[in-house]
Amino acid sequence: MLDIKFIRENKDVVAFGAKKKHIDIDLDALIALDDTRKELLQRVEEQRAHQNEITKEIATQQDPQQRQEKIEAMQQLKATLQKDEEQLKEVMTQWQALMLQVPNVPDMSVPEGASDAENQEIRTWGEKTVFSFEPKDHLQIMTDLNMVDFERGSKVHGFRGYFLKNAGAELSFAVWNYARDFFLQKEMELMITPTVVRKENFYGTGHLPNDAEDLYKTQDDEFLTGTAEVPVMGYYRDEELSFTTLPIKFLAFSPCFRREAGSHGKDTKGLIRVHEFYKWEQVILCEANHEESVRWHEWLTTNAEEFMQSLGIPYRVVLNCGGDLGQGQVKKYDIEAWVPKEGVYRETHSASYFHDFQTRRFNITYRDAEGKRRFAHSLNNTAAATPRLLVSLIENYQQADGSIRVPEVLRPYLGNKEYITK
Repeated sequence: MLDIKFIRENKDVVAFGAKKKHIDIDLDALIALDDTRKELLQRVEEQRAHQNEITKEIATQQDPQQRQEKIEAMQQLKATLQKDEEQLKEVMTQWQALMLQVPNVPDMSVPEGASDAENQEIRTWGEKTVFSFEPKDHLQIMTDLNMVDFERGSKVHGFRGYFLKNAGAELSFAVWNYARDFFLQKEMELMITPTVVRKENFYGTGHLPNDAEDLYKTQDDEFLTGTAEVPVMGYYRDEELSFTTLPIKFLAFSPCFRREAGSHGKDTKGLIRVHEFYKWEQVILCEANHEESVRWHEWLTTNAEEFMQSLGIPYRVVLNCGGDLGQGQVKKYDIEAWVPKEGVYRETHSASYFHDFQTRRFNITYRDAEGKRRFAHSLNNTAAATPRLLVSLIENYQQADGSIRVPEVLRPYLGNKEYITK
């Protein structure tokens, strides 16, 4: 959430940012409503102060007639105050709803564009895998090796359902355990997060109200998380951090759930786009400084790139255009892994920074060296997401005989097995 003072003083900048993100917002209506809010708030506060004065006068008034007059005046004031308080409550509801719609301002380096098709490639790593045989896709490879069962997955779960079996499950555990060991070398705090989370945490991260159709809701008006970012950001809600503890770096693991409501007809087969998956997430809280956010954003991205390089998976890094940024993101990189059978790069990691957009909603603060209260800055990036990551791993490491060569770094987690075979 942006500060209303910032919005008022930089209306053109905020409007330009919203346009770049292809988000419609009526800032003039918001500012007019804010004028009404401030006017009503001042009036209510003045009436409350006057009410307190009359209350004290009634308590000390000795003359019965004057005391009665003050009581009548108090009743009239109370009726007026109640009316204004109700109006203020209604205006505040409208004001908060509009404030939640105002997007963060993207960085100047973010390119123009309406969708991910216009993201800009900024670098690649590794040579695209070349085979001496016709490669198979991950569905065929995994099915042949009895690593997955999509048919029974659909029977039990429904659309996009799957069972990972045998070496498929073992490979997932290997990736999780390797990712844990790899990223903990970066001096991060390890965490397993709740999956059922109160809805205010989704408002805090910016997933609500805009992503409501993509969330699974419980009977108790709570939601299932689609990323550990949500509960991790809620961890310090309404707390003041010590400046000396910053930056705080988390490595968090969680099951994740997404309805994929906006992806009808996309990737209906395989493990690219499923309703439930598992993810390691990197989350950082740092001091409120743009240069610090940029530095940690690059650090998070480098971590993920080094992880992919250690697995030997070719990838590219793209800079997301304005139309492919979320409401709260200032800037985002995607890492996309090479998928040989399709001949395309597929997203496996996203690294974003938000300035104080999220922490202002969560009320996560600290006091700087001068003692001034500030909202911390927040960042996050995927560490490893499965089963999506298995797609590029398996397709790039497939062999002519239908087996899969195990990346060297994963072998210690698979009993030093070099190949997955029937």
